[in-house]
Order: sequence, then structure tokens, then C-alpha cells
Amino acid sequence: MIPVEEALARVLALARVTESETVPLGKAAGRWMAAAVSARRDQPPFAAAAMDGYAVIGPAVAGQSFRVIGEAAAGHGFAGPVGPGEALRIFTGAPVPEGATQVVLQEDVTRIGDRITLATASGNMNIRPAGSDFRRGATIAPHRVAAADLALFAAMNLADLEVRRRPVVAVIATGDELVMPGEAPGPDQIIASNSFAIKALAEAEGAEVRLLPIARDSEASLAAVFGLAGGADLVVTIGGASVGDHDLVAKVAGGLGLERAFYKIAMRPGKPLMAGRLGAAVMLGLPGNPVSAIVCAHLFLRPLLRAMQGDPAPAPRPRRALLGIDTGPAGPRSHYMRACLAEGETLPVITPFGNQDSAMLTLLADARALLIRPLGDGPRKTGEVVEYLPL
Repeated sequence: MIPVEEALARVLALARVTESETVPLGKAAGRWMAAAVSARRDQPPFAAAAMDGYAVIGPAVAGQSFRVIGEAAAGHGFAGPVGPGEALRIFTGAPVPEGATQVVLQEDVTRIGDRITLATASGNMNIRPAGSDFRRGATIAPHRVAAADLALFAAMNLADLEVRRRPVVAVIATGDELVMPGEAPGPDQIIASNSFAIKALAEAEGAEVRLLPIARDSEASLAAVFGLAGGADLVVTIGGASVGDHDLVAKVAGGLGLERAFYKIAMRPGKPLMAGRLGAAVMLGLPGNPVSAIVCAHLFLRPLLRAMQGDPAPAPRPRRALLGIDTGPAGPRSHYMRACLAEGETLPVITPFGNQDSAMLTLLADARALLIRPLGDGPRKTGEVVEYLPL
């Protein structure tokens, strides 16, 4: 068995970054940028009014009077300049006319006809200078595109974006005991549940996922389903990765040319984890126990997909919390314990569940974090600072 950290390093070493493609800006949310982008104009492109009011030559003083010479609104600028003793009625977002250096607020003036008188003076110019947000040529480094990025890129006048192709993931659940949800299970069968969590986790990381038919416990069935994974960048198997008589994934994948990177890790839950390269695809063999499969997906599948899309730092980022109860030693394997989180005065308080059975999906659904107990870690007392991964 190898440590979790070494296993993750070996998994990430298998990643090949997907090629780039260009998509319309409206379809770029959640995608990983393939290259830096540059602004094609200044923002704002002109000095703009930050408030509704009157554009004047400032700084204006209380009691000063101005003659109103016109009006400017967003999208409708004023053609002429503003001179001494003159004011232009102006609305937020409108271009500030030539000569004006201040926008006095409308609520600070009294207007009678075409004249205004300033009742209250302010040192605030209420003008957004041209390029105060960003300048033409400003660059943004590649990263995963969030909603706010779309607004920024649109303001930069970018109609489309070069992004990484979404990795294609083929998910294969294995076992004679499995039937799909909605089917009538036999007396010795259970519902295939893990695939749906793995699919959701992969899609949340930007992948396109194909759920393949359940592979039965025969070499012929498993080989046939592997054959349906053609074209995938990543093949994820669930179950059959242990060493029992019915655990055939390693044998069949090996016969298909699997170059195995490792098998078995010093981790609870999830010891029977396997990874390697199968032709042009990466293969990740997850355990069959539901909790083991999903925890391993958080720790290995999600970082792998991020790496395949160009994330330079794809590894999980632990956070810190205060331990809510005393815990015993971790033992000879790193233990990722399902836990709840509560708000604390300085740090969150994390409390692991008493039952850590790797088949208990209800506890996983209730969990909000994985308490990290490093390999060989000794007993811990309530209130000690520990690390966790959010779920």
C-alpha cells in the first residue's frame, strides 16, 4: 500500500491536458481557459458620471450658481464643452463632457428654470476616470470561468473564449448484484447507486460523462463494456478492483493493455484503489463500497479532472477546524472521517460521526466534511486544530 499523497501524485502524473477549442462567451461558464485573454478596450471607455447630478468645473463651493446648458444620459453624450459658470444635467454612466471635472449631486442643488445653486459642497468628484477598471491590453491568466468572469470578458469586448475541451469520462459499474434504479432487484441484488454520485462529481468538474451498462462478473461482459468506452479520456470503474475471485477489473484491464500506476493505498475508506493508463485513456478503478467510491472520487477523480483541464494546482486544499470531540489514533492508514461542521468563534468546529461504516450512504449524505486523520496520527483532544475537506 502506498500513502494517499503518493497515490495522488501518481494519478496526477497520468493526466494529459485536453486540447483547446473556441466557444461563444455565453457557453464558457465553468470551462477552463486555455490561454490568457486581453482587453480590447478601456473600461470605462470614457470618463463617466458615477452619480446623477450636474457636471461642472470643480471643485464647486456652497452657494455657487450655474447655468444649465443641456443634458447627457447613458448612451447619449453631450456634444459640446462645459465652461465656467455652466452645468450639464448628467445621469449615471453618461460621458462627462469636455471641461467638466466634477459631478455635483442632484440632491445637493436647488434648480429654478435653467439655473442651479449648490447648497452643500463636497470634495467627491463623482467621476469614474477612463480606464479606471481596466485598460486596453490588460490580461487575465487562464483559470476556470466563473459568472463574474463572463461580465468582465464581455466588458473587454470578447465575443468568444479559447477553453479546454471537456474531458469525456466513461463510468462502468461492475457486479452481478447490481440493477439500475427503477428495476426490480432479485433477492440477492441491490440498486446501483455509486454511478450517479460519480457522474455528478465529474460533471461538476466540467466533464462530459457517459454511464455505460453494468458489467457483469465475467471476463467477457467486462471486456465488452470496456469496448464501449472507446474515445473516452478517462475510464472510471466502480467495484471489482479488489482481489476476490469475482474481482476481475485488474485482470481484464491488464489483458486490454492497462499500464498500472499503483494498486492499493493506505487509506480508510478506499484501500482497493487502482490507477493507470489504458491506451489513450486514464483509468481509475474505484472501490465498490459506496462511501469508499465517493470519498476516493473527491480525493482523486476531481483533482484528476482539474489537471486534465489545465489547473496548475489541482490537489484538494484542506481547511482548518477545531475538533469537537476526543478521537483515538488514526492507525496504519490515513482516515477520512465523515463529519459535521458547526460555526465556532475562531474556526469551524468539526465532529466526526460515531459510525464510519463505508456502506452507510445516509451518513455520507448528512456529512458536510471529511476530517483528515493522517497515517500514524495519535489521539486528538477536543479543541485541537485539525484539517478537513469540505463536502
